[in-house]
Amino acid sequence: MPVTMIPLSSVLAGRYQIGTTPAGGPILRKKGLNYVKPDATEQALYDVISALYSLSQHELQDILLQKNYRLEFEEG
Repeated sequence: MPVTMIPLSSVLAGRYQIGTTPAGGPILRKKGLNYVKPDATEQALYDVISALYSLSQHELQDILLQKNYRLEFEEG
């Protein structure tokens, strides 16, 4: 009885630093793009988020990708 993974839309996010705390730690924020096509390549997603953040006054710290799937149980 196999389980099938059905790809759904994904979330692509960029994390950036907006300053530092009084103790010297980073203050991080995250902005995401919802409903990313599940068949988009990782390279294309990296290129898109890099291009978008090149327009920002804040430097990109991390790129995050959350892939969402629906699991379907197939009775045989």
